[in-house]
Amino acid sequence: MNAWFADLMVLAAEGKEIELSDGGVLADFVWLIPVVPMVMAFVIVFFGKRSPLKGWGMAAGTMGFVALYGTVLFLMNTFGDPIYHEGTVHLADIGSQTLGAHIGDLMAIEWGWMVDGLSIMMYFVVGVVGLLVFIYAKGYMHGDIRYTWFFASFTLFAGGMLVLVSAPNLIQLIVGWELVGVASYLLIGHYWEEHENSSAAIKAFLTNKVADVGLFIGAIMVGTSVGSFRFSEIMAVIGEGGGDSALSRFAFWAGIALFIGAMGKSAQFPLHVWLPDAMAGPTPVSALMHAATMVTAGVYLIGRMFPFYNYDGFADETRWVIIIIGALTLLLTGLIALVQDDIKKVLAYSTLSQLGYMVVAMGAGAYTAGLFHLFTHAFFKALLFLGAGSVIHAVHSNNMSDMGGLRKYMPQTYWTFLIGSAALAGIFPLAGFWSKDEILASVSYAGSNYTTAQGGAALGNFVLVIAILGAFVTAFYMTRAVSLTFFGEYKGKAHPHESPKVMTYPLIGLAAGSVVMGFLNMPGITSFFTDSVGARILAPLDHHPESIDVVLALIGTAAAVGGIAVGYRLWFADKETQKLRDTFHIPVLYPLLERKYYIDDFYMDGIVRPVRGPVANAMNWFNGHVLDFVVNGAGFLARGVGKYVYAFDQRGLDGAINASAGATGASGGFLRVFQTGRVQQYAVMIFAGTVLLVAGFIIF
Repeated sequence: MNAWFADLMVLAAEGKEIELSDGGVLADFVWLIPVVPMVMAFVIVFFGKRSPLKGWGMAAGTMGFVALYGTVLFLMNTFGDPIYHEGTVHLADIGSQTLGAHIGDLMAIEWGWMVDGLSIMMYFVVGVVGLLVFIYAKGYMHGDIRYTWFFASFTLFAGGMLVLVSAPNLIQLIVGWELVGVASYLLIGHYWEEHENSSAAIKAFLTNKVADVGLFIGAIMVGTSVGSFRFSEIMAVIGEGGGDSALSRFAFWAGIALFIGAMGKSAQFPLHVWLPDAMAGPTPVSALMHAATMVTAGVYLIGRMFPFYNYDGFADETRWVIIIIGALTLLLTGLIALVQDDIKKVLAYSTLSQLGYMVVAMGAGAYTAGLFHLFTHAFFKALLFLGAGSVIHAVHSNNMSDMGGLRKYMPQTYWTFLIGSAALAGIFPLAGFWSKDEILASVSYAGSNYTTAQGGAALGNFVLVIAILGAFVTAFYMTRAVSLTFFGEYKGKAHPHESPKVMTYPLIGLAAGSVVMGFLNMPGITSFFTDSVGARILAPLDHHPESIDVVLALIGTAAAVGGIAVGYRLWFADKETQKLRDTFHIPVLYPLLERKYYIDDFYMDGIVRPVRGPVANAMNWFNGHVLDFVVNGAGFLARGVGKYVYAFDQRGLDGAINASAGATGASGGFLRVFQTGRVQQYAVMIFAGTVLLVAGFIIF
């Protein structure tokens, strides 16, 4: 353990000294958690089709290993001493000379694994939620034309996320970041035969590449300023204070650049446009992407670098940018969910809104609150997506206008979906209530205590109002989704039926998690999550309420209940054709929401098409006149040289070789006369030779 860390063993939440555990042998072998899925992804590619379960068994077994390992670590970290362990493997050294200041002859490039509260929480979430999604996928993907390839890509997707969250340095984090991006491209475009699906995959990939530029720049600025990309070294500089360090001088812009990277992966406004289109992939992909991988990566990055954003003299002034972007995402994308007919897109915009809550918490300085919502959200959002997939599997349509009355045909899907919806809306005592309530309390505290440089009281209070309004909107669109899907009369053409047990059992498991996971962090009652995940080396990290803010809890609950009541009033009563209900529109607002604030139109018409035309024409000219000239010239030159080489080969090399062969053949033919295999002839030749020798000696 770094000596600097050993002197700072404090619990950030309460400032008291604690003992840290090194995790023992389990922490020593945590490198297996990312390595096993990465290796297994390639094993499935080469051997999956010949395996008994066509690759699913390998994939599910891998996630079972991660789930078991992650659960043991999570229990150790939660109910024992908080674990801190950092393992590294040295790969290379590079020279470093930055910003005119010599900061060291060499900078290490390392691969390793991090074992602390934050990474352990992610191992647990990715492993447990991932395992349930993989089990579900066996039934959902049955009969798929690329069944084995799907599970290879799916395993790579989970493995990439585990590489990311295990990273002890920014370089490895970026590698995992890009692996997740590549795997998401493969999975979103799984049904690439349809142009809409391949376009969605390209849109997701390119949108994230734009944001990744910010991540790269931010990582370079931080790493070269410190002289190391290792998080522990970066935190050491922060712990020693800002002052005149190189990192503090460039912290604001480095913080903004890193946050731009986080905006892309966690789909923050206005880089959110890729996530709803990503629903083109199979539903298990949507569930894992929205619950435990991909979109949580941006929030994880902010959490991993949180002291950088929270300590005076570093990137703390960027927090007002973070909280504004989070608040805009929270409200604006939640409103779009009100007008969606595709049940998966309702949930996609819901994820955007909930990610906004997490980012708002981080911007408000509430590290634990943001991560706790990430933790609980993983269970009920995976549940909702898998529930939606169960419905789609039964009615062969994504559109809620083709559903209705399904609670009679699909009782297990209905009850579990209802639990997930209530948890998402923040209904007491489900998991979403506790995590969302802590965010509201943290934002309220930020509005009362943070300085103007950190956002100001007015901004904090304004964001609090938006967060409460977001709770109303969330409950409203989920009531609408439940009503249109499960109540009234069935309007589809297929014959609905309950999904097989391989799909419903994971729903039950996730529903249980959506009920009980909130109990790990009830202010004034339990603080397991805070004490384990919130135990970071640097202190003070963030504020934790010592008891439930009853007033805010009542206000948040009232907003949720109000959203349910309004949604019930508008959507519950079923009409025979739904025409009266479906014509409900608020003038100006609904057209704006249906066009998604025209942001997609702006990107396509204002950026993509104008740029694509001239750029495409220029590239076509360059290809035809420059690249083709070079390639054709090289081909012409090669052909000319080839003629001379061929002539030399035929007349020179072949002539010499043929002459040598002819001489060898002639000499062999001559010798063959004497090598007949007849003993009498050999005896005569020996006698004649002897006579000749004797005669020679006599004469000479």
